Amino acid sequence: MPQRLELAPPAFNRRKILIHTAAAGALAAGVGVPRWARAQSGPMRIVVGYPPGGGTDRAARLVADRLQQLLKRTVIVENRVGAGGRLAAQQLVNTPPDQTVLLLANPAVMSVSPLIYKDLKYDVQKDYVPVAAVTDYDFGVAVGSALPVKEVQHMLAWIRANPTKANAGVPGTGSLPHFFSLMLSYMAQVNIEVVGYRGSAPLITDLIGGQIPLAFDTLDSLLPQHEGGKLRILATSGLKRSPFSPTVPTFKEQGLPLSAVGWNTFFAPSTTPRATVELLSKAVFQIMSEPETRAKFTAAKMVPVAMTQAQTEASFKAFNTQWTPVIRRSGFKPES
Repeated sequence: MPQRLELAPPAFNRRKILIHTAAAGALAAGVGVPRWARAQSGPMRIVVGYPPGGGTDRAARLVADRLQQLLKRTVIVENRVGAGGRLAAQQLVNTPPDQTVLLLANPAVMSVSPLIYKDLKYDVQKDYVPVAAVTDYDFGVAVGSALPVKEVQHMLAWIRANPTKANAGVPGTGSLPHFFSLMLSYMAQVNIEVVGYRGSAPLITDLIGGQIPLAFDTLDSLLPQHEGGKLRILATSGLKRSPFSPTVPTFKEQGLPLSAVGWNTFFAPSTTPRATVELLSKAVFQIMSEPETRAKFTAAKMVPVAMTQAQTEASFKAFNTQWTPVIRRSGFKPES
């Protein structure tokens, strides 16, 4: 039986911020754009470490379109693909202060990688500043026909009764769903054998086919087959039910005090002038508070989040406080 891990409670509730700051969006209306900001030469860049068409890329382009209007300045989205998003973060270190650039990144790049890669070419704490949150997303645990349970507690009972069969698929070792599965196993004091796949598609195929009984993944990856009746999502990881799966209860509703979300957040190189960081934070806050923008994100199956720069920084620290003990306890080391 694994030793119980006392997880630090999240110090910042992103979903509450989403509600409160959206209601306060009018406070950010009419963000003043200083003359120096309008006069800066060259386009502003938003860098994404993933290919065009993915969720992070879509989020970046939705913000870029509106940011260009708000700042009256050309905003270009660049896709710098490589090393699971780390290449983009590495290349923006020591950006000249007269260049305006933002990195739209997720926890894999800014929170997990610093803990598992010894030769990382960037130091998040020294090289980057959190600017503004954009979206967050839930995780889920799902079962296929091989495990006919309907509740989390029934799933845990089955795991305890069948320790040699308790294999759980994840869309990649070292991924957030991988560490979320460990977070659950440590909290519930159960042993789960994690099976890593190369992405969500083969994972879900094996879950539906009965090759594995359980799967942990992001909610958006699991939802289409759940809606099609080919798998069953037992729980989602937010403090509240996801607007995209309102009939699926949270872990907390089912007696397991577990809540965790992933995110997409803008970071600026630490060489960026403070005035520029404040301007961009206020601008993105206004954009993410606007009903039209929020509707576009919702239509794209993304949960929009509006946070001030201080809230974004506090949320980032709270995320690291919650996840770091899990990642370190796992002892995970990447193959390359």
